[in-house]
Amino acid sequence: MKALILVGGFGTRLRPLTLSVPKPLVDFANKPMILHQIEALKAVGVTEVVLAINYQPEVKFSGPLWSTGTGTRYGTRYGTFSLFGKKHLFLQVMLNFLKEFETKLGIKITCSQETDPLGTAGPLALARDKLIDDSGEPFFVLNSDVISEYPFKEIIEFHKSHGGEASIMVTKVDEPSKYGVVVTEESTGQVEKFVEKPKIFVGNKINAGIYLLDPSVLDRIQLRPTSIEKEVFPKIAAEKKLYAMVLPGFWMDIGQPRDYITGLRLYLDSLRKKSSSKLAVGAHIVGNVLVDETSKIGEACLIGPDVAIGPGCVVESGVRLSRCTIMRGVRVKKHACISSSIIGWHSTVGQWARVENMTILGEDVHVCDEIYSNGGVVLPHKEIKSSILKPEIVM
Repeated sequence: MKALILVGGFGTRLRPLTLSVPKPLVDFANKPMILHQIEALKAVGVTEVVLAINYQPEVKFSGPLWSTGTGTRYGTRYGTFSLFGKKHLFLQVMLNFLKEFETKLGIKITCSQETDPLGTAGPLALARDKLIDDSGEPFFVLNSDVISEYPFKEIIEFHKSHGGEASIMVTKVDEPSKYGVVVTEESTGQVEKFVEKPKIFVGNKINAGIYLLDPSVLDRIQLRPTSIEKEVFPKIAAEKKLYAMVLPGFWMDIGQPRDYITGLRLYLDSLRKKSSSKLAVGAHIVGNVLVDETSKIGEACLIGPDVAIGPGCVVESGVRLSRCTIMRGVRVKKHACISSSIIGWHSTVGQWARVENMTILGEDVHVCDEIYSNGGVVLPHKEIKSSILKPEIVM
């Protein structure tokens, strides 16, 4: 089987993290977010993954992720490149990622890059030759921002059982009026219609961004800007060939910081149920906490709930962490307190500092001792010497 992942564009909602790496490579639970999807696809027998990269008119990075000097060279975790020809930097970084994980996972990973914006369906037409083979097997299509338990085995069985042309996963939400609602026939899951942000209740199921499509769906898509949700799926539904399966377990679009933090809580809770041995234990641990084995935690700390601590981090004594992500190479000094925040790669939080309320520190940010950050969004390579008393962007 094959799969196509819609990688997306600039990742503006996850800035300043996406000023250092492309959005799919931003760490989530201690690994690039797209790697969660690729590993799950590999587990159900997918042998080739195509990353559909959106049109990139210019470079979006602000500085080196791992410093390699200044001037004409630009460093990232997946290689160092000249800024000459900067339009192609995004693709170069992605290709280096592919080389690394193709070998580790034993799965073929390729890129399909738009030269013009093609929406959510056009990329399928562009990658047609990569998705079609002699097997006639259906292929997966995923939105890269989605984190869930990835019930791919279940949707394969569902797709085979109904005999339609396309299957989509839906998830139930409390406030469907905020979304496009998928109305289905309850007993079979056959999709009847789509209703965009309904003012009266018509259902509570929304598109979860996970599809399994027969190759014939590609015949419906022209190589032009096209929406799979608004143009392709309604036509398949009108022919009664589109079916929806309710996604079991949790689901979250982690494309913006607040949802990223919520998604981490849901992911760690799922990990507790399925593979609790991967979570940290100890007198200093409260609730679900994920700690990379290369990180060090000092005495008298209180860590959790819902915390991920990445590789090579140093958490000094007396530190309090809750509902936060601490990315690779971060140092949190004595008695600092971090909650509901994301601390970017190789940053430092000073002694007795307090960081909270959806503070997002970009890569290589240094918060001085006894500083308070209330919702600060700090761009990479900054030193914070005075408190941030209300949510603001520090450039």
